[in-house]
Amino acid sequence: MAYKILAVNPGSTSTKVAVYLDREQQWVESISHTQEELKPYPNIYSQLDFRADLVRKCIEAHGDKAEDFDAAVGRGGLIPPVHAGAYEVNEAMLDCLQHRPLLQHASNLGAPIAYSIAKEAGCKAYIYDAVTVDEMEEIYRITGLPDVIRIGRGHNLNMRAAVINLCEQKGISDKDYNIISVHLGGGISVGMFDHGRIIDMISDDEGPFSPERSGGLPIFRVVDYCYDVYPGDKEGMMKQLQRKGGLVAHFGTADSREIEKMVQEGDEQAKLIYDAMAVNTAKNIAKLAVDVNGKVDYIVLTGGIAYSKYFTDAVKERVSFIAPVEIIPGEKEMDSLSHGVWRVLTGKETASQFTEKE
Repeated sequence: MAYKILAVNPGSTSTKVAVYLDREQQWVESISHTQEELKPYPNIYSQLDFRADLVRKCIEAHGDKAEDFDAAVGRGGLIPPVHAGAYEVNEAMLDCLQHRPLLQHASNLGAPIAYSIAKEAGCKAYIYDAVTVDEMEEIYRITGLPDVIRIGRGHNLNMRAAVINLCEQKGISDKDYNIISVHLGGGISVGMFDHGRIIDMISDDEGPFSPERSGGLPIFRVVDYCYDVYPGDKEGMMKQLQRKGGLVAHFGTADSREIEKMVQEGDEQAKLIYDAMAVNTAKNIAKLAVDVNGKVDYIVLTGGIAYSKYFTDAVKERVSFIAPVEIIPGEKEMDSLSHGVWRVLTGKETASQFTEKE
């Protein structure tokens, strides 16, 4: 039996929709939303009916019907920390996303849109590898300030998909290996997958600087920066760290391809900064090797920058002494969502039930 799966991934100004037959994508479309269209809605969740109706029209335009689906999956939003894998969308999750999300974020609509359409289809709705997956062991959370703990939140969906993909290629199970997965995108995250569990995570606010993120910084200098450059302007400081840091701060662009072109044209400053980003990435990979006493079986590089041979070669050169390095480029969120639910439908994985106090 072939399973038909609907995948929905809401973004700030778009909603991506795709339909799969088992693991094969049948079609994908990104529905754009203008600021004018979104203006009447006071918060993210109030956009639910508007976006869900557009998804329905998109499905119909492609010749599909809600009743044809065997499952629907949405991007998991800002619910309290959960384990990796699939969760069935239930009333507790919907209530939490509507009334008590950790943050207002477009991904909060993934579960309710999927649930709305699954209800019409008479099937179940799921989320998979939610934004808030956090399986970090307690010892890795501790810092020198009791009120500041580390969290295991990063690009879990893509990093875990790369690990699963790697294991399928090798004919092995992730439950038997230690694998470091690195997402190379606008932000860079590094995760330690210890026999399938993400026991430690270097998120994009504390690890390598990247196209948009400042990454880990000398903390005393950061305190000075906050008081001297952004006194009383928390929003401005956060924007500098999250959206205007990294390559943007150095070159005014987040497009690593532009920087690589500058390097190839002989720009020494561009080469210095780009090489430094690769060194930063390698250092953070090495940090996580300590978690398993250096017994790392594979390192996998994924995300958009993993298409760059220059960058991945620079990282491989510095970390291949730890473990073999595999490249699985790209950020295939829709595939990751649908393939995860396909594994649930075929009995390869089991979906969990969400409660606010896991």
